[in-house]
Amino acid sequence: MFAGPGEQSSFEDGFENYLWACFDRRSFSVNDNSVTINSYFIGSELLQQYGSTPNEITGATLDGVGLFCHEFGHALHGILAKGSYESLTGTNVARDFVELPSQIMENWGYEPEYLKSFARHYSTGEMIPDELIAKLAASKNFHSAYLQVRQLHFGYLDLAYHTLESEPKISAAEIEKRALQPYLTLPAVDGTLISTAFSHIFSGGYSAGYYSYKWAEVLEADAYSLFKEKGIFSHEAADAFRTNILEKGSSEDEAVLYRNFRGHDPQPQALLEKLGITGK
Repeated sequence: MFAGPGEQSSFEDGFENYLWACFDRRSFSVNDNSVTINSYFIGSELLQQYGSTPNEITGATLDGVGLFCHEFGHALHGILAKGSYESLTGTNVARDFVELPSQIMENWGYEPEYLKSFARHYSTGEMIPDELIAKLAASKNFHSAYLQVRQLHFGYLDLAYHTLESEPKISAAEIEKRALQPYLTLPAVDGTLISTAFSHIFSGGYSAGYYSYKWAEVLEADAYSLFKEKGIFSHEAADAFRTNILEKGSSEDEAVLYRNFRGHDPQPQALLEKLGITGK
């Protein structure tokens, strides 16, 4: 982990959940043999929780651990890449596919077997108790159904703008109102507008692609169900994920790569089960 230069928050600011990952690929010749080195680093503005004084550091929050696992997944996607062309290697894949290696890693952050491998009290060294792990797991899906619908709102709004065939004669507020009316779960608040702050779809690279966040969740939930079936540290499942997903980049159609790994197309039911909203 590397802190961003000059950007570390003061202890009064508490925890700053902000990390990023960068990939570098270098190819050169050694004794007439081609050599390629994949390197990745995960940067962090701050991955620790400060106490009441600058010298009291209490450790990472659960969100921080999950975020680190997320970026570590991107790192593995780059480091383990075996492609010949940079544009088709590592994280250079379809927008909805690039989040599979990262989002699947977040699942381990709630697994007792994983947490017990490192999670200890910052001052006493006491192992994280089973009771606390159970509480963390129980809180994971709080408001999960609402949050899923909220993400779908963003996806529908994105597509509403990017399927316009001519310059609209109505305001952005009216476009948003018409796009989201069929999917509202809470009453609209007068004077508020998502569109004017929705930088993802206008300058953030997700134009007509915001849905990919949700589809990536389907991919990772279905993929992780194999680890739940085989064991979260299963060599068999891990080798299959590495060989068919992490090493391949975009050398084949991503749908083919996924089927080679999982043996079937992604199952949306896996996400509903993970979120606890199947009605069972």
